[in-house]
Amino acid sequence: MSIQNTGEQDIRDIREAQSRFFASGATLDYQFRITQLKRLLQATQTWEKQLLEALWIDLHKSGQEALLTELSIVTGEIKNHIRHLKSWMKPKRVCTPLKMMPSNSRIMSEPLGNALIIAPWNYPVQLLLNPLVGAISAGCTAILKPSPYVPNVSAVIEDMISDTFDKEYIAIVQGNREVNALLLSQRYDIIFFTGSPSLGKTVMKAAAENLTPVILELGGKSPCIVDKDADISIAARRIAWGKTLNAGQTCIAPDYLLIHEECKAQFIKAFEKELHKLHGKNIKESRHYVRIVNDKSFERIKRYMQDGDIVIGGETDTRERYIAPTLLDNVKSSSPVMQEEIFGPVLPMMTFTERSKAIEFVCQREKPLALYYFGKESDGFELLKHTSSGGACINDTIMHIANENIPFGGVGNSGMGHYHGEESFKAFSHQRSVVVTPTWLDLPFRYMPYKMFGLVKKLL
Repeated sequence: MSIQNTGEQDIRDIREAQSRFFASGATLDYQFRITQLKRLLQATQTWEKQLLEALWIDLHKSGQEALLTELSIVTGEIKNHIRHLKSWMKPKRVCTPLKMMPSNSRIMSEPLGNALIIAPWNYPVQLLLNPLVGAISAGCTAILKPSPYVPNVSAVIEDMISDTFDKEYIAIVQGNREVNALLLSQRYDIIFFTGSPSLGKTVMKAAAENLTPVILELGGKSPCIVDKDADISIAARRIAWGKTLNAGQTCIAPDYLLIHEECKAQFIKAFEKELHKLHGKNIKESRHYVRIVNDKSFERIKRYMQDGDIVIGGETDTRERYIAPTLLDNVKSSSPVMQEEIFGPVLPMMTFTERSKAIEFVCQREKPLALYYFGKESDGFELLKHTSSGGACINDTIMHIANENIPFGGVGNSGMGHYHGEESFKAFSHQRSVVVTPTWLDLPFRYMPYKMFGLVKKLL
């Protein structure tokens, strides 16, 4: 199945229609927004079967994994917004200093306006619809651009969105990078992009032409550090799960392993054992093991296996685009597998003897989207104090994305801005400062020629 590119004139027509619709004020009321959130929730339930089937066809993603990592996250986000939207929309009263009395101050949330949301292929449902929830609750319109690399998923989402919303409010645009360029040539009030750092730079350059704010959810090489005090069996299980989830095609997957030299041999045995617990002895036959998205990615990931000694895995099947979970030893820090985001089931392993050296290694590289530490909690917090990452877990992987009450996003090369829960509402909103000054009292101190300035100075 292939996706047809949306034409340039169609893109312009959609953009202009959404601009007119937003200008009408239709999206401003609470009742409108809550109704649209409920419609989206109903749509995800109505189209669940088709979405699951499409995810299986495009990625070999099992129904259970699709529900856990895609649909349940979206429906949970929608329900959270439905519960809290009224309170989020209310103007917030804030303290006003004595020098400004008798004024009072508030912060109002107003929608930014017309949004463009561009999603990747690895979690094509979650990473397209989760930002949409924030756009709807904030009162924006949205143009959605799914990935052409998962054509069946993109086609189902197009049918779902078209069946649920009018194009002048929420519309789907399909196609390749040429379509991305056409989209980015238009003016928006916010652009939300999830993808690689290199493409993030392209988006940011285009946004700069119109001073459009951007939220960039990118990636990078997320380190996983296993210290000598770690529970090795638990560490192996949670790292194996985090690395084989979606076959490692996750922006916050453990990208490389820094392990204390004393734990290395024990970890290798435990890691292989946990892989078999998760996927069986014949991992290729596991219904829960995803395939690589396309031939180009397959060949790229396969080449990484040449950058070290394979101690676990290494099996591939070109026809199925299957790559077994693979642990590499004797890896050089200068090799390609340690320079580029892997985005696949290959895990390079390097050792350290002092935690300070692991910290130094991480800090010498671009700031990652996630950082994982296994060991004593106190040592984990000490390590976090001396490093930087978009998010982090101590004695776990991936799970920080599952809590809608904490922000998710990158820092530096791994992105800017964040979302989830109330942060999604704020991401698509402008926090407008308002000072209200009554007319029953008009103190003369602030006016020229500044009489009694000595008293005023004390209040400043």
